[in-house]
Amino acid sequence: MTTMTSSTAADLEPGAPRAHGRRSEAFAQAVAGTRRRADGAVGDGAARVVGLVAMVVGVVGAFLAYVNSLGLDDSRDIASTQVLAIAFVAVAVAGAGLYVAGVVARVLRLWLLRQLVESQDRADALLAALGRAPVPGAPIGAAAGEVPPVAADREDRAG
Repeated sequence: MTTMTSSTAADLEPGAPRAHGRRSEAFAQAVAGTRRRADGAVGDGAARVVGLVAMVVGVVGAFLAYVNSLGLDDSRDIASTQVLAIAFVAVAVAGAGLYVAGVVARVLRLWLLRQLVESQDRADALLAALGRAPVPGAPIGAAAGEVPPVAADREDRAG
């Protein structure tokens, strides 16, 4: 998938803000005007922290099991420290999985927020092209003074 960008004279001037800078500023302003957040749920941050801690504990534990096995002579003792080292490697892999899941969830949440903002912008542009003014907080397609069809249907049933 390729995107096409066009450069204007303002984009080429030294010190002028780049197009992506203006887009990110417009996105930040659009998000600030809504009740939505892109930084994610509390569980994602906790999952990333727990994942990082588990990775560190797993690597350090596996290394300590290796160092402990160097001083052992009995093959049964060495085998038990190998099992311990494998268990620590499993903890490290599980921690990596938690960390990656938290990061991917945050990226997908930001992507979805971007899609919502762009969709609302496209709907507002479409309403403006049709000559209707968009109503803040109204469902997409509702113009000023217009009752959305779902609400009108509810009023007919109630009355």
